Amino acid sequence: MATAARMGRKVTVATCALNQWALDFEGNLQRILKSIEIAKHKGARYRLGPELEICGYGCWDHYYESDTLLHSLQVLAALLESPVTQDIICDVGMPIMHRNVRYNCRVIFLNGKILLIRPKMALANEGNYRELRWFTPWSRSRQTEEYFLPRMIQDLTEQESVPFGDAVLSTRDTCIGSEVCEELWTPHSPHVDMGLDGVEIFTNASGSHHVLRKAHARVDLVTTATTKNGGIYLLANQKGCDGDRLYYDGCALIAMNGGIFAQGSQFSLDDVEVLTATLDLEDVRSYRAEISSRNLASSQGPVRVPALRACPSQASRVSPYPRVKVDFALSRDEDLLEPLSEPVEWKYHSPAEEISLGPACWLWDFLRRSQQAGFFLPLSGGVDSGATACLVYSMCHQVCEAVKHGSQEVLADVRTIVNQTSYTPQDPRELCSRILTTCYMASENSSRETCNRAGDLAQQIGSHHIGLNIDPAVKAIMGIFSLVTGKSPAFSAHGGSSRESLALQNVQARVRMVIAYLFAQLSLWSRGAPGRLLVLGSANVDESLLGYLTKYDCSSADINPIGGVSKTDLRAFVQLCMERFRLPALQSILVAPATAELEPLAHGRVSQTDEEDMGVTYAELSVYGRLRKIAKMGPYSMFCKLLYVWKDVCTPRQVADKVKRFFSKYSVNRHKMTTLTPAYHAESYSPDDNRFDLRPFLYNTRWPWQFRCIETQVNQAKMVFLPVKCLLREYQLISLEGREAF
Repeated sequence: MATAARMGRKVTVATCALNQWALDFEGNLQRILKSIEIAKHKGARYRLGPELEICGYGCWDHYYESDTLLHSLQVLAALLESPVTQDIICDVGMPIMHRNVRYNCRVIFLNGKILLIRPKMALANEGNYRELRWFTPWSRSRQTEEYFLPRMIQDLTEQESVPFGDAVLSTRDTCIGSEVCEELWTPHSPHVDMGLDGVEIFTNASGSHHVLRKAHARVDLVTTATTKNGGIYLLANQKGCDGDRLYYDGCALIAMNGGIFAQGSQFSLDDVEVLTATLDLEDVRSYRAEISSRNLASSQGPVRVPALRACPSQASRVSPYPRVKVDFALSRDEDLLEPLSEPVEWKYHSPAEEISLGPACWLWDFLRRSQQAGFFLPLSGGVDSGATACLVYSMCHQVCEAVKHGSQEVLADVRTIVNQTSYTPQDPRELCSRILTTCYMASENSSRETCNRAGDLAQQIGSHHIGLNIDPAVKAIMGIFSLVTGKSPAFSAHGGSSRESLALQNVQARVRMVIAYLFAQLSLWSRGAPGRLLVLGSANVDESLLGYLTKYDCSSADINPIGGVSKTDLRAFVQLCMERFRLPALQSILVAPATAELEPLAHGRVSQTDEEDMGVTYAELSVYGRLRKIAKMGPYSMFCKLLYVWKDVCTPRQVADKVKRFFSKYSVNRHKMTTLTPAYHAESYSPDDNRFDLRPFLYNTRWPWQFRCIETQVNQAKMVFLPVKCLLREYQLISLEGREAF
């Protein structure tokens, strides 16, 4: 009897990260089946997959289509009848229509029978998420009702209806409860009450995308949840680019009682990653037994011991969840000698490492799924285009590493891209020469220094490099204007007005965009190779925020891998690449002043710098961007905040002028965000107009009411400020990057 009491308490569970693709039902099905097969091979008896994995999370308005629901059901049917799904509880995500209402659901099944359909109860509807546009949250807590299965499913399962709602699974040896992505982030997550009601294993299927420095928050939420309440927690997530600006960054994990027992990769080229852990349910039970606050109710004031005995526990007071009984055990009868998983320490990437990996993986997904032959990048010799070139080189490095470690999927994809069935990439530089074409587009305003920097970097990363001069095209276009109008505009340096000078700069910039697309379409043709190239943009998030770019210039491209990254973070990334990839050409790029080189040179030297043109530093732009978007501040609130933050370095007048200058330029140029190239989303203050930062693009750029409020406060300021030059100090930047509450 003593021996029998120790049997059947170790459970092996599996979670995964899948690189699903919106509406790729065939590919999604195969990846799901592969993950289940791997989970079973590792001994797991429960497999958790990402949110909406059957159709792909990023279907967006395709969720409105009946086809999406139909094909999701067809994939579910294929899973139900597959022998791969036998003898393991499978937890998959898909949209379900119930009583003519669309829900984001988990469908949990075993051996061809559906056990439970669990709809999502808290929908993500901020930032890039718009789930309330397509789905309805399930509002009936701890209640279920009958869901009548479609006939195609009834024929397979021989079930007429199944439970639909907020319930938990009760197996022969434990109790399992689900929460879906956003529900972990809510103030009162379902796992709290589920844990008090005896649920021992929590599952969370996520569709969580990458943002710089976000992994810490996700891991902390899971470990905190199991520290407070005990239990085993499985988190699954999508990974990769499933068709738009977002990169889902995996980080699947398994935790227990506040510790991590399995960590998935945050960035990788593998389409399927499965994590398993073997854990002892008795560890959960003994951990909970020691949590007195869980077992004894809180009370007001001091309480004598006899009173505690009569006080009901928190666990006994919680409303019970409906239980779906499952005649199946996650543990095995003889598990005494089965080894247990050991806790691991979570390894985080630095922001520079995140940039080197995340956008590079996004580029790979975009390249292979768009079926193009490579990339075309206008390379100016500056930090932004240099960083973009480094991302392609980092992608090539990851591809070579994946092939070296035996990834047949990556090998097949790279052979398709280079159109060579026997090709095996071994050297990142050699691979880069095949898939990246860089081009320095010189003009009479270009310096020898930037030309050399671009050429040196291209040589070191191995790209196919082109040098050309755009002056004939610019002169031809201006010739047309002069022929029609009889006028010849001039640069400011040559006596022209600022309006003339700006127009002349924009012509150069837009000619470069036209040339970029021409070469992207025909440069491979000119070399006798098939296919075309994707044009890469290289405008950073700070320049986009202020609108410091020409509409339809080289910022207009097919995709932009750095469009969500700040100038400060980009410089750190370039420094990392210089050291990690041994690219000494990046040293001169880092120390050179940022310049557009659109105005005439002064004695052969650059006469124009970005920060002088903008009238604001890149460091200040990051501060303005975070306050505007993350802290939700308009002109007046931003002035009040910075009046205090910069009190030691700026007078009230200087703060007011800076804030007004920013909002004036931001609002004048906001229209440019409507045509912004699709960019990798990496920063929480991105001005992306497509879905993330929804604002008007026609403003009253004088901001009369708001600026008048600022002037009133300037005049009333009583504090003494030292009239020193206003420079941001490092500690102030750190505080404004989120480590100090606004």
